[in-house]
Amino acid sequence: MTTAQPARTGLLLGIGAYVSWGILPLYLKLLKGVPALQVLAHRILWSLILLAAIVLVLKRGKAIMAAARGRTLLLLCASAALIAVNWMVYIWSVQNNHVLEASLGYFINPLINVALGVALLGERIRRGQAIAVGIAALGVAILAISGGGAIWISLALALSFGFYGLVRKIAAIDALGGLTVETLLLAAPALAVLLQASGNGTAAFGVDRHLDMLLILAGAVTAAPLLMFAAAARRMRYSTLGLLQYLAPTLQFAQAVLLFGEPLKPVHIVTFALIWAGCALYAFDSVRASRTPVAA
Repeated sequence: MTTAQPARTGLLLGIGAYVSWGILPLYLKLLKGVPALQVLAHRILWSLILLAAIVLVLKRGKAIMAAARGRTLLLLCASAALIAVNWMVYIWSVQNNHVLEASLGYFINPLINVALGVALLGERIRRGQAIAVGIAALGVAILAISGGGAIWISLALALSFGFYGLVRKIAAIDALGGLTVETLLLAAPALAVLLQASGNGTAAFGVDRHLDMLLILAGAVTAAPLLMFAAAARRMRYSTLGLLQYLAPTLQFAQAVLLFGEPLKPVHIVTFALIWAGCALYAFDSVRASRTPVAA
């Protein structure tokens, strides 16, 4: 039975993870002069160094190598590609003043997860969840038809992370092992990007000490929230953790409007109102379902 102390620790870790993801645009804005592909490459390589150190300290190397074989390795190749696309689109969207559309993508993501679970895993869906997905889909359709925003960003982020979560759900490896292998798989292309940039004189690293430190920090910025999330998931109810996920896009939305001055058009207001209504209904339905006693 879950005790109060682990649950409280899990709650703090979960909040830490989602707040870290929520304020990520502030960090990426500091790297505005660095090409998005180079930011992605640094994020991968410095994350790998940090993760390798953690694996060595915990003596998890052999266990990870044993798990990352056959079908699991193929699944991790797919998840690595998906998370790379997700990171690339997100970095580009922040650097090009589309944080509003990025936040919309992460509001949609939980509902995409429900749809993928039903369509691909044969999961049963409650009526409240079906209505929530329908309301959110209506919001996305209105924005797409109106041309009121870069809807491709929202859909690319929601779908790439949704499918990433689906692949990781069926891959037989834990969070640390999976993230380490994914990062290792992406290391060679990332290194190639940085070597090419260095060769043609466009490399951002090595020009300014302050910028170098920010790029090195990309490892901790990437790995820390993922590890906090994994630790939180082991210590608290997953339904509660699921509700915390709305912290990140809410913070991103606030930054887009209040700090970055991105225009909030009427169609955005309608779309977000429908998305928030869908998310609220989904959250309410999840909480109600978690509190309903299961018949013996």
